[in-house]
Amino acid sequence: MTRWHLAHGRHLDLGANSVLMGILNVTPDSFSDGGEFDRPERALQQARRMIGEGAAIIDVGGESTRPAAGAVSAREEQSRILPVIEALSSEGGSLVSVDTYRAETARLAVAAGAHIVNDVHGLQREPDIAHVAAETGAGLVIMHTGRGREKLADVIADQFLFLNRSLEIARDAGIADDRIVLDPGFAFAKDGEENLELMARFGELRALGFPLLVGTSRKRLARHLVGESDEARDVGTAATSVILRLKGASIFRVHNVAVNRDALAFADAVRERETVE
Repeated sequence: MTRWHLAHGRHLDLGANSVLMGILNVTPDSFSDGGEFDRPERALQQARRMIGEGAAIIDVGGESTRPAAGAVSAREEQSRILPVIEALSSEGGSLVSVDTYRAETARLAVAAGAHIVNDVHGLQREPDIAHVAAETGAGLVIMHTGRGREKLADVIADQFLFLNRSLEIARDAGIADDRIVLDPGFAFAKDGEENLELMARFGELRALGFPLLVGTSRKRLARHLVGESDEARDVGTAATSVILRLKGASIFRVHNVAVNRDALAFADAVRERETVE
């Protein structure tokens, strides 16, 4: 059991049971659900639905991270997400994460009630975001990415190279280890073979010594094996969630909470039996 310390005096215990993070894209152009929840009232309805299905965390994002997505201004990003974060935090039904790489957006989001900062650039695009996390006490998700840089040929060696650099930034800013979770960044500048290799060797990442979050939901690694429909991709996502849970992942960032909740219940039961035996 590991206790993840978060902003506003909150925490989350990781280890015994899978933790579900529901994806809430308040955007017009995200790859799976762009435009579905880009109005605050619809975003809140979706958040409540995911909480009811078992999401402990709602991850709110205002800029698409799909390949070749157009960038938005910080002001636009903030106008999309801050009303939703404020409303969710006032309801108190879940923990709230902000999906951003911008330091000022992170600062405003935590002030609005967010507990977690989820940076898909692993603190390496705007390193000041590490100081925001340190000053606010936010929990921090540091994600690996291969975008915009030369990668090592070995997928695990590249994970260690990138994430250790990110951890240096975090520690230099004064972020305690018990506020950090790592994400290997499935599909972020990784082709199908790299994603499968990363999944097969996922257990090696436990040597980094931090809880692990995974985000495979509806991504190409599932689509090219099971099909293009949301239903097929959700089944593929649930399969990857089970595999990665048995290899040590703790948090699962997903679109379809209910399907992954049910699949992970079996993985948790197997892990518990392995521990007992």
